[in-house]
Amino acid sequence: MSDQTQEKTAKTPEEEKLFPGVPKPIPKQSVIAWKASSRPFKKRDRQYYTTVAAIVFLVSLILFFAGQFLPIAVVISVGFLAYVLSSVPPHDIKIDINTYGIEMEDLLYYWEEMGRFWFDSKYGQDLLTIEVARFPGRIILMFEEGKKEELRKILSEVLLEEKPADTFYDKAGKWLQEKIPLELNS
Repeated sequence: MSDQTQEKTAKTPEEEKLFPGVPKPIPKQSVIAWKASSRPFKKRDRQYYTTVAAIVFLVSLILFFAGQFLPIAVVISVGFLAYVLSSVPPHDIKIDINTYGIEMEDLLYYWEEMGRFWFDSKYGQDLLTIEVARFPGRIILMFEEGKKEELRKILSEVLLEEKPADTFYDKAGKWLQEKIPLELNS
């Protein structure tokens, strides 16, 4: 009798579910992958470096006479950062949009922590910007020419395409960039 009972209660692997109603995780599959620069880059000329050095010198001089010695180090550091970012070309990184989210090198941003996305350009290079719920708040990806519509189609299935309105800091930065250009456009 026990053999008959075991035969009746024996189930196939599909019927054996320890957790009925619990969805099975989706396997990680790449949707689209490419290599691109890690940041927008524009080779600067001597005039740019001279202008940055003059601004750093003048602001440091004002701070010196005001007796503010610690902010002088901050101003010099920002000037050095501007020099490094404009003279050292960025390295290429591997970007992979997959079923889990967006992976850049070894850093994975999950779909659940992403919000809006939009396309932009800087220095004549196309950019994809995505809002994320963790630091740094936005990820900016460079992509190959001609992939814009393909990326739009893929990302629109998961995220909302909407460019946010400029914040006070965005407007102030644009105004400052117009009023104090660091290099003349030729």
